[in-house]
Amino acid sequence: MDFYSIKEWFTLENVIDLIDKYRSFGPLPGILLPLLEAFLPFLPLFLFVMANANAFGLGWGFLLSWLGASLGSLLVFLLIRKYGESRVLRFLQRNKNVQNLTAWFERRGFGPLFLLLCFPFTPSAIVNIVAGLSKINVYQYILAVFGGKAVMIFTLSFIGYDIVSLIKQPIRTGIVLVIIFILWYIGKHIESRMKRRVHTKG
Repeated sequence: MDFYSIKEWFTLENVIDLIDKYRSFGPLPGILLPLLEAFLPFLPLFLFVMANANAFGLGWGFLLSWLGASLGSLLVFLLIRKYGESRVLRFLQRNKNVQNLTAWFERRGFGPLFLLLCFPFTPSAIVNIVAGLSKINVYQYILAVFGGKAVMIFTLSFIGYDIVSLIKQPIRTGIVLVIIFILWYIGKHIESRMKRRVHTKG
C-alpha cells in the first residue's frame, strides 16, 4: 500500500468504523489516534476529532480528542526540549527560519502560541518543535496547548457532531467565538501573574 492509498483510506466513515472495531479497548482508540497525529502530522486530525464526536458523543468525543491531541503535543515538545541539542536535531537550530520563529515565540510568549493552536489547520507539529527549541517557559507552553487545543478540538467536535445545526443556528457559532475570547483572556491573566512571580523571585 503506497502513501497515496493510505491518504485515500482516511475518510470519516472508515475512521468511525476503526474506532467501533476497537471499542472493546474503551476510550483508548479515541485518545491514541489524536495523540499519534502529533508524531505523524500527515494524519488527518480533523477526521479523528469528528469521528470521536460521532462514536462517543459530543462531550466524551471532545474530551478524548482533547486529551490525545494535547498529550501528543506535550510529548513532542518535551522530546525536542530534551534532545534538541543532539547532533541529529542540531540542523534544526541552524535553520534561519527556525531561529526567527524561536526568537518570536520567546518574545511573545503565551499569546501567539494560544492563537495558533486554536486554528484547526495550523501546522501544530512545527509549532511544537519550534516551541521545544525555544526558551519559552514549560508552564506557558502547557497552558497554551491545553487552552488552544480545547478551543480547536471543541470547534471540530461541534462541527463533526452536528454540522447542519451549526449552519442553521449561527448563535452556536457565536458561542464558540465567545469561548475562544474567554480562554484567551484567562490565559493572558495567568501568564501575567506568572511573569510577576518570576520578577518578584528575581
